[in-house]
Amino acid sequence: MLTRRHIRAKVMQSIYAFKQSKNDNLTKEEKFLRKSMEDMYDLFLLNLQLVIEVKNHAENYIELSKNKFLATKEDKNPSLKFIENQVIKSLENSPKLIDLVEKRKLNHWRRDNEFPRLIWNELKDSEEYKAYISSGLSSFKEDKDFVIFLFKKVLAPNEKLYDYYEDEKLTWIDDLPIVNTSILKFLQKLKPTEETYMIPVLFKSRDDEQFGYDLFRKTLLNEATYLSDIEGKTPRWEQDRIADVDLIMICMGLCEFTKFPSIPVKVTINEYLELAKEYSTPKSSIFINGVLDKLSKIYQEQDKLNKIGRGLM
Repeated sequence: MLTRRHIRAKVMQSIYAFKQSKNDNLTKEEKFLRKSMEDMYDLFLLNLQLVIEVKNHAENYIELSKNKFLATKEDKNPSLKFIENQVIKSLENSPKLIDLVEKRKLNHWRRDNEFPRLIWNELKDSEEYKAYISSGLSSFKEDKDFVIFLFKKVLAPNEKLYDYYEDEKLTWIDDLPIVNTSILKFLQKLKPTEETYMIPVLFKSRDDEQFGYDLFRKTLLNEATYLSDIEGKTPRWEQDRIADVDLIMICMGLCEFTKFPSIPVKVTINEYLELAKEYSTPKSSIFINGVLDKLSKIYQEQDKLNKIGRGLM
């Protein structure tokens, strides 16, 4: 689920929190980084589970409508298209998702069931829902497109749900953009040939997981050296005038130059340029790109650029 860019973002946030707290216990902060990434995975799973719970509320609503004293013709013969949605049924029957939700004790929607009901009430009144259940079509593509609509246009922008996540875990607010993007990518890749879906794991590989912890620790342990290297390389900018987040990203980039032999220089520079666009000021990406590019050339001249393999310089 997490890409290297996502991992870099989490490391950057953890280094920032570490420095703001004036803490000197790296091991403790490393555990926080680990828990922060695990919590992000919980948020991913909760959002998938929420789609299922919205379907369950729809099912209950339909049954109650059938039994109303003055039930209309539509109440008695409702469209079951949404509750029989192929994508949601496959999610609901996914042994992996069931197992993960149970093991990680993610019982939020049983405990706080007003949120699935809130989403359902908004969904059933939407023009898109009405068009979906009355289209007369039945295809996997239509079902998938509707679930993507549900998540993208109803669930993800919901302000009350946003407030709920913020109250549950403060780090989840920073995680939401990454999680939302990951869920959309997951949904878009689903195929009709799959009866149940393989739920993405948190890390694509052990190397990716270790990369995050190594980048966190090595950046902080070598920070003094990197700050010294930056000195004088930022025209018109003294270090105390550089935004804290920008300085952290530059140090992380220098750490990758010197401590991660298999990561190409161009990849490192591009990654922090993109992170700066999302997490810092409008001009930060240009500034960070310039500093890292200049220092990569200096490191190469001084034989400090630790890279192995052709094409990594």
